[in-house]
Amino acid sequence: MPFKLATLSAAIAALPFAAIAAEEVVVLPEVVVKAAKPEPQPAPLSESNLGADVLQSLRPATSDTASLLGNLPGVSLYGAGGVSSLPAIRGLADDRLRIKVDGMDLIAACPNHMNSPLSYIDPSAVETAKVYSGASPVSVGGDSIGGSIVVESAEPEFARPGQGKLLKGEAGLFYRSNGNAFGGNLSATLASEQFSFNYTGSSAQSDNYVAGDDFKTYTFTGRAGHTLDRDEVGSTAYKANNQSVTLAWKGDTDLVEFKYGHQSIPYENYPNQRMDMTDNVSDQFSLAWTGKQVWGTLKARAYYEHTQHEMDFGEDKRFWYAPGTSGAINGTPCSPVSSSCAAGMPMYTDGKNKGISLGADILLSQGSTLRVGGEVQTYRLDDWWPPAGGGMWPGTFWNIKDGERDRYAVFGEWEAKHGAQWTSVLGLRHETVKMDAGDVRGYNIVSGSTIAEAAAFNAQSRDKTDHNWDFSALARFTPDATQTYEAGIAQKTRSPNLYERYTWSSWGMAAVMNNFVGDGNGYVGDIDLKPEVAHTLSFAADWHDAGSKTWNLRIAPHFSHVRDFIDARCMTSCTPDKFNVLQYVNESARLYGMDVSGRALIASTQQYGDFTLSGLVNYVRGENRDTGDDLYNIMPLNAKLALTQKIGRLTNTVEGQFVAAKDDVSDVRNEIETDGYSLFNLRSSYEWKQVRLDVGVENLFDKFYALPLGGAYLGQGTTMATNPPAGNYPQWGTAVPGMGRSIYVGLNVKF
Repeated sequence: MPFKLATLSAAIAALPFAAIAAEEVVVLPEVVVKAAKPEPQPAPLSESNLGADVLQSLRPATSDTASLLGNLPGVSLYGAGGVSSLPAIRGLADDRLRIKVDGMDLIAACPNHMNSPLSYIDPSAVETAKVYSGASPVSVGGDSIGGSIVVESAEPEFARPGQGKLLKGEAGLFYRSNGNAFGGNLSATLASEQFSFNYTGSSAQSDNYVAGDDFKTYTFTGRAGHTLDRDEVGSTAYKANNQSVTLAWKGDTDLVEFKYGHQSIPYENYPNQRMDMTDNVSDQFSLAWTGKQVWGTLKARAYYEHTQHEMDFGEDKRFWYAPGTSGAINGTPCSPVSSSCAAGMPMYTDGKNKGISLGADILLSQGSTLRVGGEVQTYRLDDWWPPAGGGMWPGTFWNIKDGERDRYAVFGEWEAKHGAQWTSVLGLRHETVKMDAGDVRGYNIVSGSTIAEAAAFNAQSRDKTDHNWDFSALARFTPDATQTYEAGIAQKTRSPNLYERYTWSSWGMAAVMNNFVGDGNGYVGDIDLKPEVAHTLSFAADWHDAGSKTWNLRIAPHFSHVRDFIDARCMTSCTPDKFNVLQYVNESARLYGMDVSGRALIASTQQYGDFTLSGLVNYVRGENRDTGDDLYNIMPLNAKLALTQKIGRLTNTVEGQFVAAKDDVSDVRNEIETDGYSLFNLRSSYEWKQVRLDVGVENLFDKFYALPLGGAYLGQGTTMATNPPAGNYPQWGTAVPGMGRSIYVGLNVKF
């Protein structure tokens, strides 16, 4: 872009007597400086982002932050509580992903993983969300094999130079008809040019939602006088509150940020678990520093998370049990005055998560950057079940005692631009993972087999150390402004979590409480599990117009071979069409598939505005190479197609979701097959200068469907019994249904 230097004129008076002479003017020649405008670097094809427009349109329709990611290629969702679904990237979910929220590596402190990392941030607080799939860079996280998710709230804001102070805020309300869900959010900022203060708060709650049709033949819950309609999905109610305070200071080259977050969830019920979350209190502290230097950027962060978690039976699950009845409805009657009866089954978890990270982006030369860093994370977990009832389960059952899981990581990554067309990213990461746990015990009067299992567990050495290597290599080729190609290869490693290694009891009632996949089975750990090692090949091609404004098409095939994949085997023998007790085991697995996504501006008129067609198609297949079985909870072929009209301040969208039948299921888990379905949604928004109104309809035609990744329905009845006697529920064979029609409205005001 040319820049002109102003013409310089000067009058020179050499001597006093020259004042009467004619003034001589010296004119310098015009100088034009030309500088090439920096070309924007193409975004990595292995990285997907949720744009601000998409985030704004989706927030009023959900209180579950993970569900926002379902609009990105390759992402699906494991069903769980109303604010706690678990994202999966190309068939790999939960702890197989590295999930960072505001720079913190959060950990689910629960045997059912009810307090998943993304449940700690409300959708209204999400400013950016990135998903890294395929051969993802080692700099975005280790101890994972499926990819990384990075979610951030808004950065601190400061007053502009000369503005004096900045005072701004935002408030929102929403209502959703199905489940009578409602809530709101508030954010306020007060800042000078150097200091910034922000408060953010949100609240959301819902009753049970209803499906598009009846999906069960029974109405009882095991509680006197309390029944559910046949189309009501039990144990889907929730209430969640989140608050945070951020203090920040900005210097010429430095930014210091302190953030405190507090979450309180008085209840969140789970339709695919035998327990519900009856309280979850989490406090998070984070201190971060960013310093910009002439050579690059240096970042440091320290954080601490303390989670206190409680589980028991919610209002849709039987609460009182009598000895010897196996949970039978017609067994010995129980009441609060029966001293020999069990009053629920309280389960407590206490988790402490500390982390420190230091990283630097070093500019080696134009187009070449070296990223180096280190991380330390220490995690402590206690999981215990206090006495239940006056004599049925005395003493305390220690599921995990003094659990320890510590990570020490270092990495280096070099990104370089080779000419105008080629870019490469090479990275190497090493992690040491140290794990240990203390002695355990069962209830005082449980059978001798449990006593023997506790003794055998306590006699073993439980101190484990894994040395894990990750590497990734990626090459990006951009022959011209209309196409980009990317190929990558990676090795990623994940050590088992504490529940996979240290849960010890095969007693059915205890085992079924250790389940974070929602299939109704019980799970037992194995101290000798090896880390999972995934070798991944990925390729992506993106074609688009020169400005990437009117159309693009992206195709991304992928392949992963996982050595020592943590799957499951029968403890003794498994009964078909029943819930069973399984044990974690290392086996070999293979996953492969393809993601296709794109958009196109198909019409632009002055009268009716712009019309954009967008869509995505996801396919993934997962197989256990040792047993020939299908992997659990693999999303079948699915697609989304949306037509969006934008005219002035009005935006309208009609969206279709199409999912094939799921018949490739895990036999060892007796996974339930589901039928294919199609859903249609409508969304509209109108924006004034400071006000935005959103309205929409989810599942427009009130279609009944079962969630392919929703797990087994355990939302009501005698959930304590692994397989209740005939005539009692829940029995094996019912999948969790999706939500029926829901009309929503959201109002957001900026001030």
